[in-house]
Amino acid sequence: MIEKEKRVSIESKMNKMVITFFTYVLNITLIILGLILIYLLCGEIYHFVSNILTGEDKVNHYIFLERILLFFLYFEFIAMIVKYFKEDYHFPLRYFIYLGITALTRLIILSHDNPKSTLLFSCSIFLLAISLSILNLVKAKSNTPLK
Repeated sequence: MIEKEKRVSIESKMNKMVITFFTYVLNITLIILGLILIYLLCGEIYHFVSNILTGEDKVNHYIFLERILLFFLYFEFIAMIVKYFKEDYHFPLRYFIYLGITALTRLIILSHDNPKSTLLFSCSIFLLAISLSILNLVKAKSNTPLK
């Protein structure tokens, strides 16, 4: 009986060590990813400012809109990483839905030549919006603050 308790204790310590190790690796990786995303976000800001200051009228509006949506994708990923650390190492589902809506919107703007794919992407955005509404209703009914 004592050996069984000792073995369970050793297994429990090993599990805690493995979980702690992977948590550190995940956190370090997310910090590095966050720094890379901040660098890319600053690059997009630089691009916007340089286009505005040079007054280039020859900028394709679709490309400019694509870059704006790419900016928001970077921004949302950074916000999600920040939220991960604020929420005690938890990614809120809402942020994944926001990212999906933004990414699909960007995809529609980039490749709107095929009407069938545009319709499917639009339906996907609609389903994600419905999912977000359902998530908000469930949170409201359970009286827990939306994180």
